[in-house]
Amino acid sequence: MMHPSFHKRSALLTTLIATLTHGLAIAEEAPLAGINVSATAIKQTLDSSTLTVEKLKSIAPSTSDTASLLKNVPGLVIQQSGGVSGLPVIRGLADDRLRIKVDGMDLISACANHMNPALSYIDPSNVASAEVFAGISPISVGGDSIGGTILINSAPPEFAKNGEGLLSKGEVGAFYRSNGNAQGGNISATVAGEKLSIRYQGSTTQSDNYSAGDNFKPAGQTTLGANRLDRDEVGSSSYKSTNQSISLALKHENHQFEFKYSEQDIPYQGWTNQRMDMTANDSEQYNLNYQGEFDWGELEARVYKERTRHKMQFDDDKQYWYLTGLPCTPSGGMMGCAAGMPMDTQGKNTGGIIKADIFLSSRDLLKIGAELQNYTLNDWWDPSGRAMWPDTFVNINDGERDRTALFAEWEAQWDPQWQTLLGIRGERVDMNAGDVQGYNASYASEAATFNASDRDITDNNIDLTALARYTVDNMTTIEVGYAQKTRSPNLYERYAWSTGGMAMRMVNWAGDGNGYVGNLDLDPEISHTISASFDFHDATQSQWGLQATPYYTYVDGYIDAARCNSTAAYSACTAANQTATDRFVYLQFVNESAKLYGVDISGFYPIAKQTSYGAFTATGIINYVRGKNKDTNDNLYNIMPLNARFAVVQDFGKWSNSIELELVDKKTKVSDTRNEIKTSGYGLINLRSSYEWKDVRIDVGVENVLDKFYNHPLGGTYMGEGQTMSDGKPASVAWGLPVPGMGRSVYAGINYKF
Repeated sequence: MMHPSFHKRSALLTTLIATLTHGLAIAEEAPLAGINVSATAIKQTLDSSTLTVEKLKSIAPSTSDTASLLKNVPGLVIQQSGGVSGLPVIRGLADDRLRIKVDGMDLISACANHMNPALSYIDPSNVASAEVFAGISPISVGGDSIGGTILINSAPPEFAKNGEGLLSKGEVGAFYRSNGNAQGGNISATVAGEKLSIRYQGSTTQSDNYSAGDNFKPAGQTTLGANRLDRDEVGSSSYKSTNQSISLALKHENHQFEFKYSEQDIPYQGWTNQRMDMTANDSEQYNLNYQGEFDWGELEARVYKERTRHKMQFDDDKQYWYLTGLPCTPSGGMMGCAAGMPMDTQGKNTGGIIKADIFLSSRDLLKIGAELQNYTLNDWWDPSGRAMWPDTFVNINDGERDRTALFAEWEAQWDPQWQTLLGIRGERVDMNAGDVQGYNASYASEAATFNASDRDITDNNIDLTALARYTVDNMTTIEVGYAQKTRSPNLYERYAWSTGGMAMRMVNWAGDGNGYVGNLDLDPEISHTISASFDFHDATQSQWGLQATPYYTYVDGYIDAARCNSTAAYSACTAANQTATDRFVYLQFVNESAKLYGVDISGFYPIAKQTSYGAFTATGIINYVRGKNKDTNDNLYNIMPLNARFAVVQDFGKWSNSIELELVDKKTKVSDTRNEIKTSGYGLINLRSSYEWKDVRIDVGVENVLDKFYNHPLGGTYMGEGQTMSDGKPASVAWGLPVPGMGRSVYAGINYKF
């Protein structure tokens, strides 16, 4: 049964839509026909990056992780996770702190380890466009976040041109990568008339464990998992994923409807920095969209539904206990049971949005809209022997996180030099969860305390955005802005309830090996960001360019972590936990204050033009961010150190070749609270080449040409093999071993359009 407030929100949204429709009808009667808004919309801020299908295709064969397509965006890096589930990090803020939309849907990770983030639901080969708003983003592109916004879209519907008959086209592709023996393929087909279009897309990818650039594990391992793996093999990094979708679109004059059904099947995805692996992820998505053009402007409406069934267990490289040949029984000792720990999650996500762009005058554009989202989550762990029986452990029971939002945004072109944008969003977030239970009577006290608490929580959040752009001349543009953004806690941050060591170790999307427990007293995070972008370029904005964006963010109520306290008999929140410096620790989510500041610099410059070997262009990106907890003076967790990417690109007829240099400074400013691991600096060289001839495109390249060994600063703690549920450290590796990056990998991809 849905929460009663959901019906109230549904009635509210119905009223809002009726009011909005009435306003649009009035606007349609107003004498607005003939207005031409010719200025570039300020929603395309200097602080945003748009990646076209041409840019995306050159990267896609080298990765199965859609998040990695964005690695060349200024201010953005990737937190390493599963092979198809990387997490984008924008200026030190990641995961739920970002608003990520896939084909207009607000997708939510249904997992205590966030193994199924939004971008894992679309294959790189299916991405047709990507837009990233780093830092300050217009409130019309999403709320409930304090970082940037990422908009990922598959190809839009195509229709036959008038009088040209039936349109039929398609594309088929395949790739291979040497490291991990990764391989896969994709296919798409479209059949369309002038009014009706049908499109199918399918893709599959799989990989074995990848290898690091050198041996990184000590010799003489004794655990079964370590004996099976080579010393340079990164355990639990294999994966397999299949995605399919079919869409039906109908067009009539200036109106278009599209319905898209998508499904995903991931039978396994290992996790190098988590104690568990994904052993199943099945998802269905239903997405209905309407777009219309009127004399007064544009109208868009969307409704969507997503269902996800997710499972975790120990895959081949990990074990819970030693295998001794003894039967696994509820009373079996630690050395006599190998039943594992089945963990199941089910998420349901239903949402809708209606928004309109109204041309008020040749100077003014008004964007208004309303959003509704209803999300439910169940997280339970079946009994499996030893202390984990006879009952089912209920981690989240009927968890609900429901959002209702209204927003308005005004863009104005005051004169040829000045543009402004002002936006406001009001958002209500209602959260609740049902009663819980542990495996047995040992958990009864904490479960009873949680069940007796008031868990019905409502947050009323406000977002504000103000941007001003000044075009000094045809070679210089300056943009300054301020944003107040708000994010309410996720369900695990508020409702994960047990301080038992095993239970806490299952709540962790940070990849640091620590255990976490929720906090019913958490308040929303409220960020205040100021930034300035300076864009210098040639008069045509095509020959050379240099852009610099310094920024500062203060977050009130930043959800960080503190060493936990508990009096429960089985609790891991002991006195020793408070002072431990050489082991994994146990933490509770808490509100504190934080600051993040830094600068992003990017540019391109022609080295040589029209030579006998083509044109050569130099490109570069430099990112720096610093994050501090202002209450504790500790460093924020998982902050990327100074990093840069430089490349020389050669365009020679149908050939495009590049050599890339990736440089990363050592990570020494780490979170003491989490016992975060330091990493060394490194440099990598990558080679890429592509060739297009008629309907065929071939991509080849070498990643990490010199087979350099390195640890990615955001890779987390290595948990890829052995007895990963050990309290102090994984039994197969020494505590404090970071996840190594991938060694040399040669890749090739081919696509054929028909």
